[in-house]
Amino acid sequence: MSLSLVACGGSKAEEKPAEQPAQEQPAEAEGADFSVAMITDYGDITDQSFNQTTYEACKAYCDANGVDFNYYKPAGDSTAERVAMVEKAVDEGYTVIVMPGFAFAETITEVADEYSDVTFVALDVSEGDLGDYTLPSNVYCAVYQEELCGYMAGYAAVKLGYTHLGFLGGMAVPAVVRFGYGYVQGVDAAAGELGVDATVEYAYGNQFFGDPDITAYADNWYQTLGVEVVFACGGGICTSVGEAAAKVDGAKVIGVDVDQSGNLDAAYGEGITLTSAMKGLAPTVQHMLSEIAAGNWDNYGGKVETLGLVSGDDPEVNYVQIPMDTTLFGDGFTQDDYKALVKDMFDGKITVSDDITVEPAVSNITVNYLGNVK
Repeated sequence: MSLSLVACGGSKAEEKPAEQPAQEQPAEAEGADFSVAMITDYGDITDQSFNQTTYEACKAYCDANGVDFNYYKPAGDSTAERVAMVEKAVDEGYTVIVMPGFAFAETITEVADEYSDVTFVALDVSEGDLGDYTLPSNVYCAVYQEELCGYMAGYAAVKLGYTHLGFLGGMAVPAVVRFGYGYVQGVDAAAGELGVDATVEYAYGNQFFGDPDITAYADNWYQTLGVEVVFACGGGICTSVGEAAAKVDGAKVIGVDVDQSGNLDAAYGEGITLTSAMKGLAPTVQHMLSEIAAGNWDNYGGKVETLGLVSGDDPEVNYVQIPMDTTLFGDGFTQDDYKALVKDMFDGKITVSDDITVEPAVSNITVNYLGNVK
């Protein structure tokens, strides 16, 4: 499964599309022409995470298949501004609209029925986000089992010798919490197997970007508390964690959503990225656009689908994973160990709770829940 990378500008589209004629057929009709618009949530397409992943996946598919594509950035972080971008995309003739992030839940409830001939693909919008709204047949939502790849990352970190860890999430939204609670469970399991004491400092930045305050907080973890590796789980918040880690010899960062080693290592030092807890945003986008093109939308419309492990033998085809090529595997945790871990998870020998209503039970570690940084 090939992964790409989840934004400041006005409400005007930043890549001017060619004039599009009004579409008389819904995009999902077999054999129909279609065009694709992607709308950012409240970040931009250089966030090294959700928006960037989705943008690059849409663009790659459309470039390869001769499909018209444009992206739109709302003027601000509100449902009204996101709805305005949907309206603009529809007015300009786009028939498939891809929307990354839970923030689009309310947007869907406002636009899906009105634009029944437009196909909407939403990433990380869950049934809980939608409330009592019944999803119409022109909308598909994908959510991911973030707790599984969070577990993998935490387990790997302890097996590789790290016993003082941090989790610095963005905002405490369901996907981020699932990442974090899975991470805690993985740390606990590995510590129990090794018979070591481990500690997790656990906090949320209450934003999805880094700034001097977040950097100072991460500095304290690395320099004062002796934290060795921090899971930076919140889009651009990784910039503050990377800046802080770069000041301490041997300090590591765990990336999120995609393999962030290329960006983090380039910015903050070769080998600073221990691993990344990844979910298959790009494969989801490319698969769905291919299915729309093939006339198979009826298999997906009106559904919220949870994506996770699909193979116990090939970790790289799963929708949640850590990278085989760039994880800093070592004697304590090899590629073969990782494959065995995934096999046990797939077979049900290892279970990971997805309950985010209570803090995960632990028996081998100390977790310091510190609330919001800001």
